[in-house]
Amino acid sequence: MAIAAVRPAAAADVEEIVRIQATTWEAAYAELVPPAALAQLRSPEARKAWSAAVAVGGGSHVLVATEGAWTVGFCAAAPAQVPTGASEPPADGPSGIGPEHWAEIGALLVEPRWGRRGHGGRLLATAAHALFNAGALYGLAWVPEADAASRSFYHRVGWEPDGTVRVLDTGDGTLREVRLVGSLDLKLED
Repeated sequence: MAIAAVRPAAAADVEEIVRIQATTWEAAYAELVPPAALAQLRSPEARKAWSAAVAVGGGSHVLVATEGAWTVGFCAAAPAQVPTGASEPPADGPSGIGPEHWAEIGALLVEPRWGRRGHGGRLLATAAHALFNAGALYGLAWVPEADAASRSFYHRVGWEPDGTVRVLDTGDGTLREVRLVGSLDLKLED
């Protein structure tokens, strides 16, 4: 078996990030997202956005998972943005925990053919560790309500829906997402 690892993304990883996102969304969300929206994932604008995300640094993290010489997945994480219509990120933690103690997993994708090999767990644990060390205590992630596999993945690490839902306009309908929340004090099991 090849060696699996997680490392910070570099500019040279952008093409693989774009490919993995498009391939994964095409496989998982073809019935939820219109073809025109899926096609945008391979656009020059998508490449620019990922290039900017990789370059931003600071409290933001874009990580890639590798197995041997292959790039098999990625994760984007940063301090949480206050959701539209909310006064602050979820407040189901201990009292006195403000928005500065929340981080968001903006994307966590593993190409389907590399699934069930621990890459998603390594990506989440690495991102959680970096965010926790920067002062965040809790994480949140938005997941399509119909995406049972992703919801199950987060459930296994103790992240649960907090009752918050958002609806995204896909250009040809809507996509309903649920917000999952949980501790960033995760331990990666070997």
